[in-house]
Amino acid sequence: MKIVFSRKGFDSAAGGGPSPIVGGRPLSLPIPAGAASRTSYDALGLGDHARRASRCLITGADLCHHDPMFLEERDGGGTCLFGQCGAAQTHLVNQGVGVGDVFVFFGLFREEASGEPHHRIFGFMEVADIVDVREAALPELVAVGHPHALAPHGSNDVVYRGPGATARTAPGSLRLTVAGGPPSLWQRPHWLRPGGLSYHDRVDRWLPGKRLRSVARGQEFVADIGKRQAPRDWLASVIAAITAS
Repeated sequence: MKIVFSRKGFDSAAGGGPSPIVGGRPLSLPIPAGAASRTSYDALGLGDHARRASRCLITGADLCHHDPMFLEERDGGGTCLFGQCGAAQTHLVNQGVGVGDVFVFFGLFREEASGEPHHRIFGFMEVADIVDVREAALPELVAVGHPHALAPHGSNDVVYRGPGATARTAPGSLRLTVAGGPPSLWQRPHWLRPGGLSYHDRVDRWLPGKRLRSVARGQEFVADIGKRQAPRDWLASVIAAITAS
């Protein structure tokens, strides 16, 4: 089994600043998009937040790359659609990521009270199936306007699909950044061993006190947890915190 730490949403390079926490709830702002989208920030109810986070460089009328996309179901559960392509998708393939593995989505957020920027987990998805949009853009993906279904982004473009949800609260247990920052300095999960996360092979990234200096750029960081129970217990606690009302 693999756990994928997947970086998404606004940051200093994409969007111009951290996503907000509003009324105790993290609101991950999708990155700006071009023509391969039909969803605006206003359509998601995020127009004012995008304008403030970008220092007015982005308006509510601008299109966004609405991905990952979380859909509510009639039974009260949720489905996540997440597209990936190019070098990031090649990395996932090379790491053996597939059905049964779990994406843990994190991003850069601003603390509601202090304004402190930090990395935090805001959602998850368990992979149930993988759609190769080069072969067939399924009508249901086009109908909801998923950007990877509307316009395939390359020769290895897929959409991961499965149960998922976003956090309704911002507890400390979902924060990755150590107290006082900087954002890239994490209090790593106790089970995450030195060298056990893709793109983090350098020894000097694994610091005393179970701290990790995460890479500045990159989207998908994969931890192969095998059959170990400790990572599964941690993941269950993360999902419980995300889905708590």
